[in-house]
Amino acid sequence: MTFHPLRIGTRGSPLALAQTHEFRRRLSGAHGVAPDAFAIRIIKTTGDMIQDRPLSEVGGKGLFTKEIDAAMLAGEIEVAVHSSKDLPTFTPEGVVIAGFLPREDPRDAFISLKWRRLEDLPKGARLGTSSLRRQALAKRLRPDLGVEAIRGNVGTRLAKIESGEFDATILALAGLNRLGLADKATSLLDVESFPPAVGQGAIGLTMRAGDDATAGMLAPILDPDTGVALAAERAFLTRLDGSCKTSIAGHAVVAHGRVKFRGLVLSADGEKAFAVEREGAAGDAARLGADAASEILARLPGGVLP
Repeated sequence: MTFHPLRIGTRGSPLALAQTHEFRRRLSGAHGVAPDAFAIRIIKTTGDMIQDRPLSEVGGKGLFTKEIDAAMLAGEIEVAVHSSKDLPTFTPEGVVIAGFLPREDPRDAFISLKWRRLEDLPKGARLGTSSLRRQALAKRLRPDLGVEAIRGNVGTRLAKIESGEFDATILALAGLNRLGLADKATSLLDVESFPPAVGQGAIGLTMRAGDDATAGMLAPILDPDTGVALAAERAFLTRLDGSCKTSIAGHAVVAHGRVKFRGLVLSADGEKAFAVEREGAAGDAARLGADAASEILARLPGGVLP
């Protein structure tokens, strides 16, 4: 295989850079070259610049990808590294998802200085999270809490807990692990009662459509099982037309050539929840996810999805 010194695009947050360096280590190891053979280009996105209000008010997931997509289409980078849960359901024309790295732990982590579990928080305690999914799930389990929006990167959110501005927060365990901050997790939320966002824990890679040279470079490090799981999860989200304005969870597990998927849609206050499950051959992952979404749509009353 001919070696191509790919230029890598990424956001500049500590977590985005940690994910990019993980990708670059895997890529350099697969091709027997030094990591710095692959240049990293930091691209500031609209989502990074908006810190004063929830992203659901200003456009949703594409805010973390559109500037990176533009750099890709302009020929400034060959591959981009994303948190898969930030990838919109549709990529712009000319950009494709190349695949995914092996998935990290998809669970959410509960973080508090005083209380060990979400269940232990006193009535009226302030829980900060920017995720509508986490807000709805928390309200479903603890309607007596004061659940409020919190913005900023992982470090900023942890600082707001340490300063006492909030009593607790919920963050992705995968992000804490990649930042070396797993010890900050007070307890872990299981995927049955607190299912993750679609794609949580998976690093997604995008590239230009038809770029066979880049595809060949990436092939050795892509994880097929993660690709199958994400096919089911993203098909579920796409069929629901899910965005940052909706409280949607979806999680698939792949083993022995089969995929098991569980999806959940919640009302914003957490009072209404609609769950669905599917299981089948790995090759049918996308169909299973879309079929699960169709069942949910048939059951949803008006007003749950915007």
